[in-house]
Amino acid sequence: MNTQPKGPRILIVDDEPSIRELLSTSLRFAGFGVRAVGNGAQTISAVLEEEPDLIVLDVMLPDMNGFSVTKRLRSAGYTAPIIFLTAKDDTEDKVEGLTVGGDDYVTKPFSLDEIIARIKAVLRRTIQEDEDSVLSVGPITMDQDTHEVTVQGASVELSPTEFKLLRYLMQNANRVLSKAQILDHVWEYDFNGDAGIVESYISYLRRKLDPLTEESLIQTKRGFGYMLKTEVK
Repeated sequence: MNTQPKGPRILIVDDEPSIRELLSTSLRFAGFGVRAVGNGAQTISAVLEEEPDLIVLDVMLPDMNGFSVTKRLRSAGYTAPIIFLTAKDDTEDKVEGLTVGGDDYVTKPFSLDEIIARIKAVLRRTIQEDEDSVLSVGPITMDQDTHEVTVQGASVELSPTEFKLLRYLMQNANRVLSKAQILDHVWEYDFNGDAGIVESYISYLRRKLDPLTEESLIQTKRGFGYMLKTEVK
């Protein structure tokens, strides 16, 4: 059933009709405009027809998994938040979901209060980012609308997660950030304490940024965390 959205438009994707109905009813009651579909192909069509403000996307779909759907949407230029919904709670799945461009991850069985809170938190963060679309820190310029990043005028191609990590470092330039802080703000949960994902993505960023400056932009503060310096050679 299509209704005129009262608030942000949410697309729910799940192959279980009972979950689609439960989420649709709850989110409409919470003030969202809601559309629900049951597979990956319908998801892509729905995004093309009316670009939603956020997608709640089940990972296990009958035609393609949610990670594949996300890759296709991101490659087509869809940048709005995606929250994965899945029965799996493995760190490996969380990492895969976030590296393909997801923004959060909710495990079944879930509480309706939790999923509504996650949706609101992700949308709130997105709105805050849109208020000031261009960030400039030292030699780095980041356009949050187009996702274009340059270092001293040279263009840098970043994955969605690399982009989020660099943005958080830029927002806290010249401040040491712990791995726990980075996990909390970039991935929004702690992977059961697994900080290795932070080290990996810091390494990925350095490989792309360091060739463009004489000195590394991202400094390691042993025992504390990482810091983005604003003044480099």
